[in-house]
Amino acid sequence: MNGIIRGVTVGAVALGAVALAPAPAQAVPVMPFQIQPAPFGNPNGSLDVPPIRCGLVRDGAGVVTVTGTRRDRWGCIPRASVSWINLSTGRTGSARLSGGLNGHVPQVRLVTGRGQVVLTLGSAGGVMTPGYATIAA
Repeated sequence: MNGIIRGVTVGAVALGAVALAPAPAQAVPVMPFQIQPAPFGNPNGSLDVPPIRCGLVRDGAGVVTVTGTRRDRWGCIPRASVSWINLSTGRTGSARLSGGLNGHVPQVRLVTGRGQVVLTLGSAGGVMTPGYATIAA
């Protein structure tokens, strides 16, 4: 009887280990997240200001790239300011998106460290409601 109970227990543990195994890691595409600032308070843009579509790419543990979500990663504001705070470690930082010149998309790579990060995306100038987002980096 003890042999049967021991066999069932070992089988259940082995089955549980197989069922709880993590899935293989896959490359993460640009994930749109609601960081879109709103020109003149209008998230859909206006006649003279197109809608802004930003997203992020996780480049590794604690590293995030803010970039556009449109075709070929366009859609972010060139030279926009990005501020962040890591709620897990207390680290803070700020950066500015690139200028988007010579065929390079406006983007910035942030080394935030691991943890929950809050991002703020503002403009390089003008009237704009900033966009906010949180992410686990």
